[in-house]
Amino acid sequence: QVQLVESGGGLVQPGGSLRLSCAGSGIIFSIYDLNWYRQAPGKQRESVAAITRGGRTNYADSVKGRFTISRDNAENAVYLQMNSLKPEDTAVYYCRSTYGPSDYWGQGTQVTVSS
Repeated sequence: QVQLVESGGGLVQPGGSLRLSCAGSGIIFSIYDLNWYRQAPGKQRESVAAITRGGRTNYADSVKGRFTISRDNAENAVYLQMNSLKPEDTAVYYCRSTYGPSDYWGQGTQVTVSS
């Protein structure tokens, strides 16, 4: 059974940092492309950052220079380091793994940026 479990969310003040983790089980992470998405209340889910199985990264314009995605295939994990957080970063953050027709999502972790 494939499972992705996010952690690391919480409440942080504007300008603060958080590091999200996503741990996978039941799949071999090294062959998957990995993504972080987010969904704010009343908005569509959007892609935040992606890292291919080859290590190539891509970011949404809104987070470039502030967020960093990384992966540890040995640990079957993907991370999202979020710095200089803004209130508009408030959302539920999801990790996603894709390989061909295989497409798995985690259950999400809440990030709230507020003073």
